[in-house]
Amino acid sequence: MRKGDATRARILETAAREAAQKGLGAVSLGELAGAVGLSKSGLFKHFESKEAMQQAVVEQITARFADFVWAPAIDLAPGRARLEKVFRRWLDWAELEWPASGCPMVTFSIELDDQPGPLRDYLQGQLRRWRRTLMREFAAIRTPPLDEDQAELCYFEMKSLVLGHTEARRMMGDMDARGLAERAFAGLLKRAEIGAV
Repeated sequence: MRKGDATRARILETAAREAAQKGLGAVSLGELAGAVGLSKSGLFKHFESKEAMQQAVVEQITARFADFVWAPAIDLAPGRARLEKVFRRWLDWAELEWPASGCPMVTFSIELDDQPGPLRDYLQGQLRRWRRTLMREFAAIRTPPLDEDQAELCYFEMKSLVLGHTEARRMMGDMDARGLAERAFAGLLKRAEIGAV
């Protein structure tokens, strides 16, 4: 990796960690530059503006999420096997990859939900794509397939379990949060397999 690419990667990693904890808007370019050993003008050699840096952070995080959560499941059979792997990896994403902050996409969603513009549009597009992907997996869980409304309801419940796990573990200090989430998800899969959703 070239030095400039390595520096840009280091900036993005540091910015992502700060943004996951404080929000994108709260990341100070001056503090970020200091944290990676650059001047503020040196930082602008890699990003034309704070907005460009924010966009790069969100793009990097969504790509990393897909690599961490979806890629390990892609070679598994569609339906239950993929969904089980995705759910475990989704919990790991928040617990292992982002232990200090939890999932940064949750932070970004809350921050950007009332801020129209390209950054919100990009994140919304990525989240919609993720929802469609998992709806296809839920539809494939049985024959005949779940219909679109059933698949969407399953996706909504799955995501609710991920968010509930994060709150229970991080906010409430529930040491069994993961076990509860996994048992609830197993119940969801059983209901989906018989079309009782």
